Amino acid sequence: MLVKPFWLDDDHHMALTQRDREILDFERTWWDSPAPKDVQILERFELSATRYQQLLTTLLEDEEAMVYDPLVVRRLQRQRERRRRARFESPVVEDTK
Repeated sequence: MLVKPFWLDDDHHMALTQRDREILDFERTWWDSPAPKDVQILERFELSATRYQQLLTTLLEDEEAMVYDPLVVRRLQRQRERRRRARFESPVVEDTK
């Protein structure tokens, strides 16, 4: 009988890596630096802003990330949801005729 490794859950998520934790820690404090966020991402993680965002988006759906830093994850989920709503909800245009 094969036994599933303890670090995999039913959705095949792996436990957070050191880089995952560093990304969540960075999201908690990046604005303390005078450097632009994309510059900090490149210097700290050696990633493009696009690749960083892809990793962060995946983390926001990871239960382990929620356990590690629930405040940051929830804040980022709320921001993402507000951006989605703004993008998909068309503004109400009143007819002035």
